[in-house]
Amino acid sequence: MFDFDATLPLMAIQFVLLTFLLNAVLFKPILKIIDERDEYVRTNQADAKAYLAETEALAKQYEQELADSRRQAQAMIAAAQAEAKETVAKQIADAQAQAQQQREQSQKALDEQKRDAFKSLEQQVDSLSQGILDKLLGSQAA
Repeated sequence: MFDFDATLPLMAIQFVLLTFLLNAVLFKPILKIIDERDEYVRTNQADAKAYLAETEALAKQYEQELADSRRQAQAMIAAAQAEAKETVAKQIADAQAQAQQQREQSQKALDEQKRDAFKSLEQQVDSLSQGILDKLLGSQAA
C-alpha cells in the first residue's frame, strides 16, 4: 500500500517546513492578535468594574446626601411649623388677654354707670319721697 521511496521523506520535510512557515507567517500573528484582543477585553472589563464600583459608591454617597438633605428640610419645615404655631398661640393669647381686659374695662364702666344711676335714682327717690311726704303732711295739717 505504501511506497517507501524518496517521496515520503520529501513529503515529511515539506510538511515540517510548511508547519514552520505557517506557524511563523500565520499562526503566531493570529495568536498575537487574539492575545492582544483578549488583553484589551480584560483591561476594559477591569476598567468597567472599577468605573461601576466608583459609580455605585458615588450613587450611595449622593443618596446619603439626598437623605440628609431631606431630613434637614423636614427638620426645617417642622421647626417653621412649630414656630408658626407658637406665634399663632401667642397672638391668640394676646388677643384673648386684650379682649378680657376690654371686657373688664367695659364691666367697670357699666358698674360705675350703674352706681351713678342708682345714686341719681336715690336722690330722685329721696326728693320725690320728700315731696310726697310734704304733700301728705301739708294736706293733713290743713
